[in-house]
Amino acid sequence: MPRTNVILPTDDGLCPATVHSPGSSGSWPAVILYPDAGGVRETFLTMAGRLAGLGYTVLLPNVYYRMGAYPSFDLAAVFDDPAERQRLMSLVQSLTTDMIVSDAGAFLEFLAARPEVSGTRVGTTGYCMGGRISLIVAGHYPDRIAAAASFHGGRLAAVDDPDSPALLADRIRATIYVAAAANDPSFPPEQHHRLEQALTTAGVTHTIQAYPAAHGFAVPDNPTYDQTADQQHWTALTNLYATALPS
Repeated sequence: MPRTNVILPTDDGLCPATVHSPGSSGSWPAVILYPDAGGVRETFLTMAGRLAGLGYTVLLPNVYYRMGAYPSFDLAAVFDDPAERQRLMSLVQSLTTDMIVSDAGAFLEFLAARPEVSGTRVGTTGYCMGGRISLIVAGHYPDRIAAAASFHGGRLAAVDDPDSPALLADRIRATIYVAAAANDPSFPPEQHHRLEQALTTAGVTHTIQAYPAAHGFAVPDNPTYDQTADQQHWTALTNLYATALPS
């Protein structure tokens, strides 16, 4: 799939990103792909290309652009090395909800001006940290986001989180798909229930499923990657966009 390196302006600086499209000419609905806590790396470039192959123009942004260059992490080392884990968490904690919302506005404005993008409605998808971001963006841009997915996302309905995506349910107009990991302390059963209740009460079309796999199941360079769950994730994502954001 064609891939273009771009630099897009935000309120806080210049964000490096890549744009992936199904072909060298034409226009397609846009999707913003939010990476996991490890940030943009070869695995996510490959995933963005595969998503583009489904008939979408995909934006993959460096969500950590305020910190400088693309961060480099060995995800296996993060699990085993406390220093690397702390370095990763410091990046995650540096990204506030206000930053996420502001950046999303810049991303949407950028996509609206791209010749390879058709229509104004956009999809989001995200993994781990990015899954939470995907739902936050859907809640803050209800007129623009048509479909939003979260795969092994954490803190989607934490009771002590004032920025919880569950609290945005009455603002969401997108179709929502959430795939949770089994035995995931970042999204335990009580959060499943809280999110389900919030989306149902708000009348949001949604699906919440628990996959029999560990946190990180859909990202191939994670040590917890699960091939069966990954295929299930691609099937679900394909069906979500085919229904709510047809190409």
